[in-house]
Amino acid sequence: MAQPTRYLFWPLFFACQLLALSLLSWHALAQIDFAYPIGYQWLRLDETIATYAPQNIYRKDFATTTTAQHWHFFAQIVDAVQSGGQGLPNIHYADRTGKATALLTDAEITHLQDVAHLIDHFYAAGLTAWVLWIGLALLARRQQWPLPPGWKVLAGFAGSLVLAGLVVLGIGAQKVFYWLHTVVFPAEHQWFFYYYESLMTTLMRAPDIFAFIAVLLVAGVALLWCLSLYLLQKWLPRAAPAPLRRCARP
Repeated sequence: MAQPTRYLFWPLFFACQLLALSLLSWHALAQIDFAYPIGYQWLRLDETIATYAPQNIYRKDFATTTTAQHWHFFAQIVDAVQSGGQGLPNIHYADRTGKATALLTDAEITHLQDVAHLIDHFYAAGLTAWVLWIGLALLARRQQWPLPPGWKVLAGFAGSLVLAGLVVLGIGAQKVFYWLHTVVFPAEHQWFFYYYESLMTTLMRAPDIFAFIAVLLVAGVALLWCLSLYLLQKWLPRAAPAPLRRCARP
């Protein structure tokens, strides 16, 4: 492989790999509702709900709902945002009189629909990355282009994760979280909700639940990356060993 081509091919290859595996990690976690029951217990969301649900100015009697119902509500939200926002207005709970009450306000539904559209774009980008990654892998195998040394790939991947983590910690995770919202969501749509006006925020103790999900997502990507790298090393041709240098006789 020509030197300039090699420097372009493998960065593109690994960028597609990262995006493709990020989608796979996300999709797998979505099937188990991002382990919300575990996050619910670790973050003590039952205490958050018991404290703030009675203060809600738009919805009453949510504090009477059970833990199992809380898990179900979150699962319904996940299913909805994974399906283009369909079903969000149909999520209800029963008040003290047994009357069905909508869990989400109109502003919350609009925000979650924005989230659903963002997820749709993520799936489109991720599926495109899958096609490109597979195509590039087939090209590398056909052309007998060896994978770069595993330790270099792992060092680059781990270094990128550490650098990204340091940047986030340096700026502040909450500041980064809020800044991303201003970038990806329409300016005229509300995305910040106080506990006293949003059962959605209370149910998730936002943004804490998203930090929990982010850790799971990164762990999933790291595991899939290492597994895929191992398989690629088996499937792609190995680099030829460097020739031994002969010592000149005196």
